[in-house]
Amino acid sequence: MTAGEKARTGLWNLFPTTGARQRRLLLGRGRSSGHGKTSSRGGKGQSARTGSSKRPGFEGGQNPFLRRIPKRGFSNRAFQVRYGVLNLSDLDGVFSAGDAVSRDVLRQRGLIGKNQQVKILAGGELKKPLKIVVDAFSQDAKKKVEAAGGTIVLSEKSSRTAC
Repeated sequence: MTAGEKARTGLWNLFPTTGARQRRLLLGRGRSSGHGKTSSRGGKGQSARTGSSKRPGFEGGQNPFLRRIPKRGFSNRAFQVRYGVLNLSDLDGVFSAGDAVSRDVLRQRGLIGKNQQVKILAGGELKKPLKIVVDAFSQDAKKKVEAAGGTIVLSEKSSRTAC
């Protein structure tokens, strides 16, 4: 190979980087190995036996920490509504004047995910009149849509009664 040629990579010249491969630790090979007798497992007991593994949080029969601490309050996470949030500028770039905008149309155009409710926020400007039917919207977004000559209403499927 001359100085101007580049070395080709192939199976014949691949090798692991330094330190990538280490020797397997040999256990129970006599005292002088440093890993003899108990083979680095300490004395007797559960953790010295084969197949021994304790689940995370197990404290040897003592009442575990997560069961000892008090549990108070309420979490609304199971009932929480997650919205796919869109700004008016997002709609302005995708739709033309007079288009109907709904959850299904937004999903087809890839602006929201599957099974996601939609909320329209007032970010950016809307220069075209659009007919928007969504699950939620901000009051500022409503003002901007109506100023551009469009309409915005809550969908019938929406669980919300007001904005």
